[in-house]
Amino acid sequence: MKIGVQLPEVERPVRWAEVREVALAAETCGFDSIWVGDHLLYRDEEGASGPWEAWSSLAALAEVTERVELGPLVAATSFHSPAMIAKMAVTVDEISGGRLILGLGAGWNQVEYDAFGFPFDRRVSRFEEAFTIIRTLIRDGAIDFDGNFYELREMELVPRARPDMKLMVGSNGPRMLRATVPHIDMWNTWHVWFANRADGLAPLFAELEAACRETGRDPVGIEKTAAVYVSLSRGEGRRAGSENRPEVVPISGSHEEMALALGGFAGAGLDHIQVVLDPIDAAGVEELARVVELIR
Repeated sequence: MKIGVQLPEVERPVRWAEVREVALAAETCGFDSIWVGDHLLYRDEEGASGPWEAWSSLAALAEVTERVELGPLVAATSFHSPAMIAKMAVTVDEISGGRLILGLGAGWNQVEYDAFGFPFDRRVSRFEEAFTIIRTLIRDGAIDFDGNFYELREMELVPRARPDMKLMVGSNGPRMLRATVPHIDMWNTWHVWFANRADGLAPLFAELEAACRETGRDPVGIEKTAAVYVSLSRGEGRRAGSENRPEVVPISGSHEEMALALGGFAGAGLDHIQVVLDPIDAAGVEELARVVELIR
């Protein structure tokens, strides 16, 4: 099982120099991947908060790192035109030397949609069209498209995408899964949807497999990934930036107890986990590395 780290988002104000420090710590400590959330604005009882823009950050991270895979967890297809997402993805992938995982989702946080002027209605329908455009451009390099939300004429992606760039969808919805499983390489879910415990994954795996059966896709070919919330020795609780998503109990305890819990996700069938840390800083990444040593 691969293990990656999500970089700081809105847990606290973080400048680019520290984001870079955390990313380099993850690479130095031997983690497999680093991830950034694609969000723009949150509001909760503590007020407004927002991370740095995801694609700009990914381009910078692609340059300062050398080995780790990287990607958005996950990119909201409604924040940009789908053809532009494909263009940004191939550019970041080129800068990174072919390390980008293109994670895609429909978005969910209405606060940022309203603030930035993006339409929030019919998000799945909009996603279906956007996904068709993005994956066609990534795989085939060109598309003409006439939909309800997007229209493209003689669209070409030049330079072309790396042919084996991995596409990942972050969703548990049956309709989203049916639209994407014939084409994706990876699937992702967030810790709140399986109570942050390995034994909570089985129903989500069943939904994924049902979508595969309906569309004729072999589920064996899809890597299963999940974001897992871990509280370390200095953990004081994580500001998640959301007022409408349920809280979960983090994985915590001694290093041995955390290693046992994290190892259980491999036993449950996950291929890759993205660890959301409390605290998310370089020292936290280094402590997590000591936990991971007990698994490997």
